[in-house]
Amino acid sequence: MSTFTRRNFLKATSSTFALGSVGFGFPHIVGAAKKRVVVIGGGVGGTIAAKYIAKADPSIQVTIVEEHPHHHTCFMSNEVIGGDRDISTIKFGYGKMANHGIKVVQDKAVMVDPVAHKVKTEGGTTLGYDRLVMSPGIALKWEAIEGYSEAAAESMPHAWIAGTQTALLRKQLEAMDDGGLVVIAPPGNPFRCPPGPYERAAQIAHYLKHNKPKSKILILDAKDKFSKQGLFTKGFKNVYGDMIEWVPGADTGGGVKAVDVKSMKVKTDFDDYDASVANIIPPQKAAHIAHVADVTDDSGWCPVDLGTFESKKHKGIHVIGDAGIISGLPKSGFAAGTEAKVCAQAVVGLLNDQVAGINSYANACYSIIAPDYGISVVAVYKLAEDRSKINKVGGGLTPADASPEALKREVLYAYSWFNNMTAEMFA
Repeated sequence: MSTFTRRNFLKATSSTFALGSVGFGFPHIVGAAKKRVVVIGGGVGGTIAAKYIAKADPSIQVTIVEEHPHHHTCFMSNEVIGGDRDISTIKFGYGKMANHGIKVVQDKAVMVDPVAHKVKTEGGTTLGYDRLVMSPGIALKWEAIEGYSEAAAESMPHAWIAGTQTALLRKQLEAMDDGGLVVIAPPGNPFRCPPGPYERAAQIAHYLKHNKPKSKILILDAKDKFSKQGLFTKGFKNVYGDMIEWVPGADTGGGVKAVDVKSMKVKTDFDDYDASVANIIPPQKAAHIAHVADVTDDSGWCPVDLGTFESKKHKGIHVIGDAGIISGLPKSGFAAGTEAKVCAQAVVGLLNDQVAGINSYANACYSIIAPDYGISVVAVYKLAEDRSKINKVGGGLTPADASPEALKREVLYAYSWFNNMTAEMFA
């Protein structure tokens, strides 16, 4: 790493996270009046924001609205697809939220009234709020690829929202004949978890190498470059030889343009491919409830103040995680956790007439190429004084000449990262 060791980074972020927002004191406040915060979404951003708001000011009534009884983490779901992890290990419930004084409403948020400060659910519940935190995640742009749809995803899974789609893609790989072609179609930027499609290629190759070694993986990318490209390319070659082929957007006319589910054909502007398994990852936008709440712009994402994550369209609503336009930060799980803590600090401060300072942020992203071969990128960031961007101020990548022992340690760091993240969310 360029400016600090990975161990020091992990120690620093874990200690500051334990105290609150990255790099700042996060005072414990006891308010006199009962204030109400509703959180939409029970993923990384929603759970961590809810816990840190409740921790900082126990007088605030915090309610999470989440339609699913369990959450499957996207991080480590590629190991499920590759066969080295059971799907039960990425499945978590919300039972321990009550220990933090947080109420969980298991229902789907279907309406937000930013004027009356109310959230309505599909089941008919109405919740009033003083501040609303939205961490709703993503929706898929089904229409962006001709022939692709929610129904088509049952034959050509995206597996980009973890759970049943994750299991489906795994089953298709198990059923595939040796010598088959696996096509992975990553979207253009921005999208959730930029390194994810390439880690997935490696995890699938790990399974095929040991079970169906005549098979091939073809990555038909919409982009001409991707996250951690040099490290991935080296890992692909060193571990899997010629099994994985990456085709840039310049050679496909901008990625996959159409699919035919019945014939299992995947089409670009220049060629058609007969896939045994097709992992089609369409372009993305903020989840539907963000559009209903009118906190999105023409891009399909949510513009926010980068210091508080308050919507630029509606006061009193904060948007964090993948749904937001967070200039300078990637759409990653760790970044969402950082945003959640900064947002929690801002929400508590605003409800108690306190002003937050200039914030810092962090990101750590691990990718497992093989059981003994991991790579990572870590970084720390600071909000620009004009609040226009979150600037990187330090960080680094796994060295290109990392030893086999160092690459093995990266896998252990990845597992520790996963345990810490899920504990922060659900413990």
